[in-house]
Amino acid sequence: MRFAVVTALLFSSIIGAARADDAAPRQVEKKLEYSIPVELAYLLYLPPNYEEQEKWPLLVFLHGSGERGNNLQKVKVHGPPKLVEQGRDFPMIIVSPQCPADKWWDVRELTALIDAVSTEQKVDPDRIYVTGLSMGGYGTWELASAIPDRLAAIVPICGGGTPYRTRRFAKLPVWAFHGAKDSAVPLKATEDMIAALRQNGGDPKLTVYPEANHDSWTETYNNPELYTWLLEQKRGGE
Repeated sequence: MRFAVVTALLFSSIIGAARADDAAPRQVEKKLEYSIPVELAYLLYLPPNYEEQEKWPLLVFLHGSGERGNNLQKVKVHGPPKLVEQGRDFPMIIVSPQCPADKWWDVRELTALIDAVSTEQKVDPDRIYVTGLSMGGYGTWELASAIPDRLAAIVPICGGGTPYRTRRFAKLPVWAFHGAKDSAVPLKATEDMIAALRQNGGDPKLTVYPEANHDSWTETYNNPELYTWLLEQKRGGE
């Protein structure tokens, strides 16, 4: 008991002494300004008639975990880069970055990429779309929560995210896809995100392929209706 009283008196005397010295600043205001280094390889597709328009929609494609590394040829295995390689043309700019090996999509790096491409190319700032599959689906959801005001629409495929963050982009046009028999990323991962969006006042679209396992992207990216829907979306809904 005596020890507790002595300790209390000592603490009180220290506090009292500190408060008596009014000339000493209590707290100093500081500001950290720090830029992360970004080194991100990517594929760039420009429409054949690129020079005929002042502005073009931009589609950012995020691949899955199997395409990580330092060989951009791997990025052409799925999605829009695969279709471009097969000879298909699109009425939009397509940027397909490659995530380094053993890393995850970093929203700061992706934002820096969008900034750079928007500066270097004729990008319509009101028509920036993001899509991705599996790990890229997760990256798509995450990017939407990070920069919701920059995007016009997202298309996450067989991915998932953090439901409570959907409140940041509840009004953003979303069309999600998933296979009902997905054994890699459960359908519930997408359903939870869709439910959260609706709970927050959003009106997302969800397409579930009853017989599909993890590969719900091949049918999705081969569907012309997807690109028609995307091109109808504009930031602010105008």
